[in-house]
Amino acid sequence: MKVYLGPGASGGVDSIRPYVEGLRRRGVEAVGVKLPSGRAERAVAVFLEQSGSGPDVVIGGRSYGGRVASLAATEHDFAGLLVFAYPLHRPGFPNQLRTEHWPRIRCPALIIQGESDPFGSPDELRREVRKLRDVRVVTLPGTGHALRERLDDALAAAADWITTLK
Repeated sequence: MKVYLGPGASGGVDSIRPYVEGLRRRGVEAVGVKLPSGRAERAVAVFLEQSGSGPDVVIGGRSYGGRVASLAATEHDFAGLLVFAYPLHRPGFPNQLRTEHWPRIRCPALIIQGESDPFGSPDELRREVRKLRDVRVVTLPGTGHALRERLDDALAAAADWITTLK
């Protein structure tokens, strides 16, 4: 099983390094994916060029990278979708949801979200995940969109979930 993680919109591939290295320390083969800035829909092909697809591939990322991966998961088969801090909506715009494609995601998903994330509250997330076929949600108190304060807990939850996919 190999995990490919895309970074958030404001960070390059180096910004996903703590996630990649944290998963590797837990015995998970993981690599960062370099994504172009701009619309998530345009970045899907770039993500797929680096990750490929198949039953031994988990795709995901943090924020924007997770959104790009979720779009890829509507068109290709993967072992799983791993998302840290999914941007449900822009801060302050809860009616502009970015989940219309979720019912078409075909693989199991894990979404790890900070409880004070301005891009989507735990209540908003719990409501929206009903659109997914096979999902586990982990919400972490004491952290927001960056997950910095609880990154170790987020990575432990991710590594545990990945073992269930084998």
